[in-house]
Amino acid sequence: MYRIKAVQTPSLLEAVIITLAIVGIISTSIIFFEAAPHVPLVISLLLLCTYGLTKGISYKALEAGIIEGATSGMGAVFIFFLIGVLIASWMLGGTIPTLIYGGLQLVTPSFYFAVVFIITSLIGIVVGSSLTTIATVGVAFIGISEAVDVSLAITAGAIVSGAFFGDKMSPLSDTTNMASATLKVDLFDHIKNMMGTTVPAFILTLIIFGIISPTLTDANFGKMIDFQNGLLDTGLVHWYNGFFPLAVLLVLSIKKAPAMLTLAAGSLTAILLSLFHHIPSLERLFGVLMGGFVSETGVEAIDALLTRGGINGMLFTIGLVLLALSMGGLMFTLGIIPRLLAAIEHLLHKVFSVIMVSALTAVGLNVLIGEQYLSILLTGETYRSQYEKAGLAKKNLSRVAEDAGTVINPLVPWSVCGVFITTVLGVSTLEYLPFAFFCLLSPLLTLLYGFTGWTLTYEVNVQKESGAVRATGTE
Repeated sequence: MYRIKAVQTPSLLEAVIITLAIVGIISTSIIFFEAAPHVPLVISLLLLCTYGLTKGISYKALEAGIIEGATSGMGAVFIFFLIGVLIASWMLGGTIPTLIYGGLQLVTPSFYFAVVFIITSLIGIVVGSSLTTIATVGVAFIGISEAVDVSLAITAGAIVSGAFFGDKMSPLSDTTNMASATLKVDLFDHIKNMMGTTVPAFILTLIIFGIISPTLTDANFGKMIDFQNGLLDTGLVHWYNGFFPLAVLLVLSIKKAPAMLTLAAGSLTAILLSLFHHIPSLERLFGVLMGGFVSETGVEAIDALLTRGGINGMLFTIGLVLLALSMGGLMFTLGIIPRLLAAIEHLLHKVFSVIMVSALTAVGLNVLIGEQYLSILLTGETYRSQYEKAGLAKKNLSRVAEDAGTVINPLVPWSVCGVFITTVLGVSTLEYLPFAFFCLLSPLLTLLYGFTGWTLTYEVNVQKESGAVRATGTE
């Protein structure tokens, strides 16, 4: 039933106590002590090892569980390395600066909030990072809104909605790659499948922002123009820098080339284009690919946006992935997760119940722990076998993990994203929460689709029984 076999069957009380202890350690460390999630994960691993040893389980068996859990993330690790290389090369080759500049050209006085949402969505896809989008272009839009005297709360809601749409749909996003790699779903199949819920959420959000947008007749867009001029001054903004690497990425994606080859080809294209402007030494090129691109324009906002990428920039995420999956592997080995699932087994026979419980788990982990990576990883590892039993394809679970995991984190005031966004935008989480329409709609749509069966993909033959979809032939 489970990929990792349990070496014991604990009592339900033991399983609940250990789980609550781990949630308490991680949430307290992140929320109250602002610790990086790595340290509480190590503490949790030691707690689980101690518990296992007191139950008479050999250290060798515990170590095997840790290794087995971490092994499942190796595919993600290699993808993350290549994402770091791609981002650095797209900065060096001018791809990302060009696409950002083009996006800012779309700003008009009409439908202001809708335009903010569209531009942050586009830049989020290009950059692959919601927080980077918010901390750079998002801050610029907050400045524009202050200048033209429009609601900062709605502006922040549009920025957050767009940034997290881009984060979900970008092949450069760490959360998108994490969700697909954890469940061994092809990256572009995962993105394509997410469109079922993400595109309707995008359209509904765009309509809402269009309706509530003011018309800015005397707008002062000076700050945005300064931002664009700063991008031009880098010498990296040229139409071909944006077109060719993106075209290579899209064509290979449509051809369903392996994600690693697609990312490598996109990186090589950008590196070749960089030779038209300057020929870096191999030493500098390797340094950029390893340590990331460093912008030195002297304009703080521009430098903050463009200084990123490289393999080093992905080590934080890689370390978190390996630690979280190691902890998950140990929890399966100790029988904790199987015991908890056994307690609710009677609730998980129908497709909708499986989707609902997994979505609520992802939301709950965000609220309790405040960490979106862990909500994706633990939800994926915990419910993998339940989706198989229900006959659902794995990409349904990876979509749920993002719909109810990735986009919920910015709505939690004490979460990593919530605290960061409040700090950089100067708008509290509770102020922008009612206007982060995309983030609010995504989990609701994933539940609606789970109930109706729309866009769900099955691995086996299914039949409809008593108005609910049931899987057949799953055993």
